[in-house]
Amino acid sequence: MQIIQNKDTAVILTEMIHDARIVPMVDKPALADDIRLWSGDSRGYWDDEVLVVETRNFNGFRQTFGAAGDNYNAVLTEKFTRVAYDQVDYEFTIDDTSTFTDKITAVVPMIKMAGQVYEYACHEGNYGMINTLRGARVEERLAAEGVDIGERD
Repeated sequence: MQIIQNKDTAVILTEMIHDARIVPMVDKPALADDIRLWSGDSRGYWDDEVLVVETRNFNGFRQTFGAAGDNYNAVLTEKFTRVAYDQVDYEFTIDDTSTFTDKITAVVPMIKMAGQVYEYACHEGNYGMINTLRGARVEERLAAEGVDIGERD
């Protein structure tokens, strides 16, 4: 994840699905209730050293949490708190009383990684690909040693 901010806007860029969320950081009215978006309508502000992003107006076509409900009435509050040079704690709260009896809150520590955020592609970070290649190298080594590994599809 990468967060880029100027005076009026923050952009939260994640590798997955090319998702760049543009978050107004100014006192700007929220969208009308009848305008619904896949990623909702976000507004951000600073609470001391914490970046707070509140998102609502989801279109209802995504599940709120796992297989429970949808996100039509959900309000997502995200807090990004730098706790060390190389760590940001990401806290999120889902408030969706049409699906849950209470708010759901979780905190996930995010450790800074060297390098850039790459575009999303099916092979990036795909451990299945790594393990497939690793298995092929093992089979090649065994074949070179004369070990019969049988037929493979």
